[in-house]
Amino acid sequence: MRKVYYLSSCDTCKRILNDLQLPTDFELQDIKKTPISETYLDFLKSKVGSYEVLCNKRSQLYKNRNLKAQNITESDYKQLILEHYTFLARPVIVIDEQVFVGNATKTIQAIKEYLGNV
Repeated sequence: MRKVYYLSSCDTCKRILNDLQLPTDFELQDIKKTPISETYLDFLKSKVGSYEVLCNKRSQLYKNRNLKAQNITESDYKQLILEHYTFLARPVIVIDEQVFVGNATKTIQAIKEYLGNV
């Protein structure tokens, strides 16, 4: 599978996608228009180890609900991500069996290196 979960209105996602120049065989899924399914979320969790890794803790909803001060379980993280697209960290880039989450410089560099070796 070669897929990108992103937000088309996110300037950071746009910048990263432009920078990566992914091959045309990648499927792009705008999570606002087509939310992530529970099946795919479970797949991503199986690859990265937890729903917490997939959760965007910098989203406005996360801050507005004061979730940082709460004791959130893995099940809670899963429900948050399924509830609203802003809770999914982005972009999430799936290349075959590898999953890259977020927009950190080291993550983007790892994607470039992986693509160079594929």
